[in-house]
Amino acid sequence: MAISTTRFMFFAMLICSFAAIFGNKMVSGQCSGDMQGLMEQCAKYVQKPGPMIQPSSACCSVVKNVDLACVCGHITTEVESIISMEKAAFIAQACGKPLARGTRCGSYVVHGN
Repeated sequence: MAISTTRFMFFAMLICSFAAIFGNKMVSGQCSGDMQGLMEQCAKYVQKPGPMIQPSSACCSVVKNVDLACVCGHITTEVESIISMEKAAFIAQACGKPLARGTRCGSYVVHGN
C-alpha cells in the first residue's frame, strides 16, 4: 500500500506542477498552444525519475503546436524539482521541434542543435 500511496502522491505533485505552469492564465495568455493537452499527453515523459523515452505521437502532436520557448520562460524552481528540463528538451527534439541552442528552460540551458 505504501508504494501505491507514494506513486499517487508523486503523480498528484506532478499534475499540480504542470497545472501551475500550463494552467496558469499568465502562461496560457502569453504562450500559444494547447497547455492542457501538453500536460495531459506529455507529463509522463518529463517526470524526473526514470529514463528518457520516446514520446507518443499524441504528445508530439501537442508539442508541435506549443510555443515551447515561451513555456520555458515560465519554469519555476518548484517545477524543476519534479520535472526534468533535460527530458523536456529531449521530447522537443524527438518530436521534431527542437529548442534552439542556448534556450533557457528554468535553469537548464539547451546544449544540442
